[in-house]
Amino acid sequence: MLRPHPAVLRRLVDEYEALAAAETARGPAELNPRARDLAYTLCVSTGTRDVKRALEAAHQWLTGAPARESTVPAAGQRMPATEPA
Repeated sequence: MLRPHPAVLRRLVDEYEALAAAETARGPAELNPRARDLAYTLCVSTGTRDVKRALEAAHQWLTGAPARESTVPAAGQRMPATEPA
């Protein structure tokens, strides 16, 4: 199975957990559309069908991933052009 880039996975996890925490603080309302989208993307990215399992798998993968500077652009950003070698 292909795995997402650790920087992408970290960004998904961080954003989902922040939105889920905000939803929990407000009460038992339905997750906002962005949180639902992130949950779906986490499940697809980790090959799971439940966001709790997706988060567990993501955290496990991120723990084992080597720490290095990300070359993956943030959402909405483009990769810088490179010069031909």
